[in-house]
Amino acid sequence: MTPVKIGVKDHSFKPLATDKDGLDPKENFKMKSSGTNSCYGQQMPQNKIYITRAGAHALRSELRFLYKTERPEITQKVADAAALGDRSENADYIYGKKRLREIDSRIRYLTKRIDNLEIVDRKPSNKDKVFFGAWLKLRDADETILRIRIVGSDELDLEKGWISIDSPMARSLLGRTIGDRVMVRRPLGDIEIEILEVSYDEHEE
Repeated sequence: MTPVKIGVKDHSFKPLATDKDGLDPKENFKMKSSGTNSCYGQQMPQNKIYITRAGAHALRSELRFLYKTERPEITQKVADAAALGDRSENADYIYGKKRLREIDSRIRYLTKRIDNLEIVDRKPSNKDKVFFGAWLKLRDADETILRIRIVGSDELDLEKGWISIDSPMARSLLGRTIGDRVMVRRPLGDIEIEILEVSYDEHEE
């Protein structure tokens, strides 16, 4: 396989390729940096995938593990199994080849995905308004309190209350402010929610 190159646009004050992310700038994992702030108050480009810094780091770590650790290990196991003779009845060989196809497919996906990422970890000037990365405290018509965070689609985690920026709820909330009542369209039926709190500070999960 050819060396994997990673390019990520970074909406923060620091270059992405730092020791903080555990990356060696001399490696083939290359990154692009941008000082723009297009996700706040402006239309988001449709071809870009917004993500938090932690989310981008998780994707890069997965790609690094697959490419540098798991793939070489499985390749060696396949070679060892092939050396034993009849491959048609060799479970290790069959499983190894299947796993290699899965790994290569995931590597291709991650490489393409990461190349279109825009990291957003910079706080907006208006912290009462809902933008990407916001933690929200909401109240529905039944007085139920909901706590969610708007993140990238690769970071979706319903157990944490993390919803994708592409979801109907997130789209309904973006650009709104504390005190606003928002009608959210859902497959289970529309729901009106009130925005009680908006925060851009890290929360413990």
